[in-house]
Amino acid sequence: MNILFIEDDNIELMKLRRTVSKLKLKHVITEARNGEEALQKLGSDDTLPDIILLDLNMPRMSGIEFLKILKAHDTLKYLPTVILTTSENRADLLECYKIGIAGYVIKPLKYEEYQSKLQKVLAYWEANELVKG
Repeated sequence: MNILFIEDDNIELMKLRRTVSKLKLKHVITEARNGEEALQKLGSDDTLPDIILLDLNMPRMSGIEFLKILKAHDTLKYLPTVILTTSENRADLLECYKIGIAGYVIKPLKYEEYQSKLQKVLAYWEANELVKG
């Protein structure tokens, strides 16, 4: 799968890379540091990602702001977007589902739990029939 990972934290970027490598997954990961950079990549790339993994708390443009723009776009709105965040704020969760996310995963502190959750998310989307606009 082609995965767009939108995350501003270097440690989280390293955790994702380590997990994908350790699980010997063949996914192509494109990284964006914030919503603005992600929108640029989505607008300039001929190949859309199969899934977006999105953090909520980022500089410049929050994950929710990014989601609103993404879901208002005729083609990009079909991209499954899974929130990968530390936010346990119920208002964030409800707002994200209202906008149209495909899932909401709270990042655990322990790496083993993170790896387990991420493995499940990626396995689900590998088996899913993806719809692109």
